[in-house]
Amino acid sequence: MARAAKLVYASQGDVVRQAREWGFDRVRHHESLFEPPFALEDTQAYTLAGERMIVIAFRGTEPAQIRDWLSDASTPPWPGPARTGYMHYGFAEALDSVYPGVRDAIAELRDNGQTVWFTGHSLGGALAMLAGCRMYLEEPRLRADGVYTYGQPRTCDRILAAAVNKSFRDKLFRFVNNNDIVPQLPPEPAYTHADAVRYFDAKGRLHTSMPLLGTVADRARGLTADALAPASDGVRDHFIDSYIAALERNLD
Repeated sequence: MARAAKLVYASQGDVVRQAREWGFDRVRHHESLFEPPFALEDTQAYTLAGERMIVIAFRGTEPAQIRDWLSDASTPPWPGPARTGYMHYGFAEALDSVYPGVRDAIAELRDNGQTVWFTGHSLGGALAMLAGCRMYLEEPRLRADGVYTYGQPRTCDRILAAAVNKSFRDKLFRFVNNNDIVPQLPPEPAYTHADAVRYFDAKGRLHTSMPLLGTVADRARGLTADALAPASDGVRDHFIDSYIAALERNLD
């Protein structure tokens, strides 16, 4: 899933070539362009379909860009799927621009009872979680088999988060890499995370929870790991390659 989340940053031709190497014989691209003053220029995603599984991956954005975007509190919240709670306006608008195409692609390509998986990094992680949530809450028979996100920002209020926790128990995996700045935005209490966190500590070890006191100390260790550039740790930890490297170390 992490490699699929990285692939969405590639060109469409590279996506098709890699998909075929992975055994996916059909690919659909989804893209929507926005005009200024919307802070994000576009929304991109793809759907890969093979004999046994379908993967939908959403593209993220640069850390500095999403940080500026998430700090903009001038827009009102957007009602959540099936009127369940609310979500960040920008995420909702970005998802809404490509969701019909994603839904139609799943309906077209799911011709063999394939499992369905959502993934994404950064902004793409928020869109992956919300897409899986929307599909299930609006059409309960279509619950995804898994949602994997990396460096995902806070996306919604506590009501929608509670619905996600209930609907996707043991199916949602939200990875956070030590001092990654993006999962700490937008600020609480207006927005929050769903549960199911998977946390990489300063030494790259994977944990299934983030106890408050231990996490504070661990993040401090991460900041001092690079004495020459401690302030950049939050951005450095956000890159999808950092997540893939941490996953590979834990698999080894």
